Amino acid sequence: MESRLVLYGASGHCKVIIDIIESLLLKVDLIIDDNRNVDLLCGRSVVSTKEATLSKNDSLIISIGNNSARKNIAKGLDSNFLSVVHARAIVSKNIEFGLGNVVMPLATINSGAKIGSHCIINTNSIVEHDCIIGDFVHISPRASLAGNVQVGEGTQIGIGAVVIQNIKIGKWAMIGAGSIIISDVPDYAVVVGNPGRIIKYNNND
Repeated sequence: MESRLVLYGASGHCKVIIDIIESLLLKVDLIIDDNRNVDLLCGRSVVSTKEATLSKNDSLIISIGNNSARKNIAKGLDSNFLSVVHARAIVSKNIEFGLGNVVMPLATINSGAKIGSHCIINTNSIVEHDCIIGDFVHISPRASLAGNVQVGEGTQIGIGAVVIQNIKIGKWAMIGAGSIIISDVPDYAVVVGNPGRIIKYNNND
């Protein structure tokens, strides 16, 4: 069977991934989503999981912005996960890069960084040298991580947030938009403000 490029999730995030794929002169062959209120996205038909037959030859990207949803879907699929990097992103050749990642336009990933799998490195964000990013992380637009920052699985760094060098952020944490992080953040913490302060904890993944 011929290999196809498949997107799982017909969302606004999916629209941006379609743009990335087209920037690479590739094409989307199939979009899957069980939300029956969406049957067309960017001029392409959307089919349900019951209607779709996936082959191990297919290349798949989970095109859903929610970190937990991406993890749950990834656990249930035995697929050839594809990573895509927009043609206008700046990505060092000297990085480690997992599966199923999406790097948006004008994002920067510098030398020595380690990016897990199923991550979103969003528009104009910066991941500096030697950062370690866990699986299912979302670095939001214009967020900036200085050198040697570690971000645990499932964490979201909010839009415009800034993290100074050598900081460790735990798993499934949430860094609020515009926050300035100058000290380590524990697992599940929700942090906002300048300087960042913990306002509550997430219950679980």
